[in-house]
Amino acid sequence: MLHARIAVLVSGGGTNLQALIDAQHSGIIKSGEISLVVSNKSDAYALTRAANADIKTVVIEKKGNPFFEEQLIEKLDNEKIDIIVLAGFMCILSERFTRHFENRIINVHPSLIPSFCGEGFYGLKVHEAALNYGVKVTGATVHFVNEIPDGGKIILQKAVEIKEGDTPEVLQKRVMEQAEWKILPEACEMVCKEILKGEEK
Repeated sequence: MLHARIAVLVSGGGTNLQALIDAQHSGIIKSGEISLVVSNKSDAYALTRAANADIKTVVIEKKGNPFFEEQLIEKLDNEKIDIIVLAGFMCILSERFTRHFENRIINVHPSLIPSFCGEGFYGLKVHEAALNYGVKVTGATVHFVNEIPDGGKIILQKAVEIKEGDTPEVLQKRVMEQAEWKILPEACEMVCKEILKGEEK
């Protein structure tokens, strides 16, 4: 069977990467295959997760590297990557990059876009903002990536209830477990399926 080739871009622990690897093993992702994991940090634990799953890894440092995006594009093109999943990738990508892979980059954001998103909203900051604002429901969103942070077309969303006494850390964990780790693999499968359909035409 033909598979869309997936590259996962990471910067840290790789919990979302693990959710994708598990989803591939359990058959949730069946139209795609994780072919490459790229990190902008050599000490990212996500690289260990990829190695444990026998997935090819590459490190392209961003710090002090004026050719970071060129090297990234070249690597992804050489590996014939069909879809890019940003999984805790802490780099803003330029319009040149997002145009090169138009409608082929997806990201998971830990809120229900358009709430608590855009520049400066990442990690715990998103959950702090949700709690400070007093919303009763938050969640996660998987969207296509364009040049505007969190500005691309929404693919999937899942709501998560905020509970009395939640801290940002507790909420972050619940959003990951109940939303991010579920809808990221589902959205990945949806996009892979579409890519394969397009190639069959």
